Amino acid sequence: MKILLIAINAKYIHSNLAVYCLRACAGEYREQVEIAEYTINHQKEEILADIYRRKPDVAAFSCYIWNREYVAGLIRDFHLLCPQVPVWAGGPEVSYDAVRFLQEYPQAAGVMAGEGERSFRALAEIYARGLEAETELAGIPGLIWRRASGEISENLPAKQMDLDEIPFVYESLEDFAHKIIYYESSRGCPFSCSYCLSSIDKRVRFRSLELVLQELQFFLDAKVPQVKFVDRTFNCSHSHAKAIWRYLAEHDNGITNFHFEIAADLLDEEELEILAGMRVGLIQLEIGVQSVNPKTLQEIERVTEISRLAQRTAYVRGGNNIHQHLDLIAGLPYEDYESFIHSFNEVYAMAPQQLQLGFLKVLKGSKMHQMAGKYGLVYRQEPPYEVLYTRWISYEEILKLKGVEEMVEVYYNSRQFTNTLEVLEQSFPHPYGMFEALARYYEENDLQGRNHSRMGRMEILRAFAHETDSERSALYDELLLLDLYLRENSKSRPAWAKDLSVYREGFREFYQSEAENHRYLKGYQGYTSRQMMNMTHGEVFFEDVLKTGGALPCRVVFDYHNRSPLTGNAAAWALAGGGAQVFEC
Repeated sequence: MKILLIAINAKYIHSNLAVYCLRACAGEYREQVEIAEYTINHQKEEILADIYRRKPDVAAFSCYIWNREYVAGLIRDFHLLCPQVPVWAGGPEVSYDAVRFLQEYPQAAGVMAGEGERSFRALAEIYARGLEAETELAGIPGLIWRRASGEISENLPAKQMDLDEIPFVYESLEDFAHKIIYYESSRGCPFSCSYCLSSIDKRVRFRSLELVLQELQFFLDAKVPQVKFVDRTFNCSHSHAKAIWRYLAEHDNGITNFHFEIAADLLDEEELEILAGMRVGLIQLEIGVQSVNPKTLQEIERVTEISRLAQRTAYVRGGNNIHQHLDLIAGLPYEDYESFIHSFNEVYAMAPQQLQLGFLKVLKGSKMHQMAGKYGLVYRQEPPYEVLYTRWISYEEILKLKGVEEMVEVYYNSRQFTNTLEVLEQSFPHPYGMFEALARYYEENDLQGRNHSRMGRMEILRAFAHETDSERSALYDELLLLDLYLRENSKSRPAWAKDLSVYREGFREFYQSEAENHRYLKGYQGYTSRQMMNMTHGEVFFEDVLKTGGALPCRVVFDYHNRSPLTGNAAAWALAGGGAQVFEC
């Protein structure tokens, strides 16, 4: 007997922790459970064929907003091929309207609603022992299922798990090569944000620290690249967060990165001290700001002290060792276009490494779903149920925000144009105005919807900057070259870049000296001067883009062997007076 757990992820690098937890909790039936993971980039025909070839006796799909349409089509088609195989579904996308789901898809046998580990263990036993009698199914909490007569039955909800009962799912890492490792040290959230399903489960449960630390050590010993905690508000318990952060700081392997979703305004002085002492790149923080509008925050029941949040993120930023990812949500109640611009500018001023401009998703089972009528909240009727307009913001304004979102993603979040944007934004009344104007430039020049190369995006930004601030065109050319060579040793030099042939001899002398003494470029021992010249890049700047305050023109060597773990930028050595000085850009 084979039960096939099917996960369709958003990207290849993702994995589905839920199906691995289900298999881990299947007890003596674990060996009869198989996992199949795909992505939404696969053709449905390929997924269907692979499921069919696996010959499951029971198929169970994990459902989320990003894959519901895929799952629905696969359930219908798989039933046509294997009508005798029971098909089950689980996950947040079906848990809160399970009856409607079963009515819409008569091919499905049932839904495992809410936490599914115990329900799945009992279901696996029924199928393994051939006990498919309706009386057996009726006794399993958490199931909404279809009787032979077609009637839909709703069992009592499943009791919440003690997280220590869930076995560690990563005994082997063979299935997770080149993928993010997702880890769960708690479930539930103490807050009541109206747009979030986690607010439904207000009782926060923690996996015991003894187990958590043992399991984190497993990841550290294996030197996995990244572990992403899925805890909804990781630092809602100070003692829990401090113990884990201290352990990671003390047992850092110099490689593994840990990602946490936190409430920054909850950080206390001791936690800030722990964070400040961590290796550059050891952890990254995702911080949901969502809005700075007090009325909006009150309406969505989000408890956030914006001034304290700004102060805490500034402290973390000052340590120059932790990547911060800040989130905003467009389409919230009482947030009109001007209010959102204000929220954007306030969060932009916090200078996160990434600023995520998201759009409200009206999730089934959330309070936002219940309040949609009051808010005049109109949203797409198919997943991901994204906002179209509200009483406060029009669809036309949402479209403007979509354009800004793309510009922020391409030009800010990529971190490929940091120095150029820092100067360019001075030509606008506020940062949002820059991205809005850039989005309009894309639209007016028919640049939208194209897959531009990095060089292509740079050329567009250059043209936009020249048009916006023509008096400083030469400066923008230099800034764009700085941003280009900080990130990559590009062999394709822009046509408009200056001819540096007159400076080649000076660079050659520097590399010959380095090959003999290795005074500045670290990690190049054993390489000839010509090899070092090819492995690095020499550039000459006629504007003080490195802010050295020295004489111009300034010769700069970009060292790609020594990059910032936080920004990914190459070290930049400014050559002057027979010596060199490194600058962080």
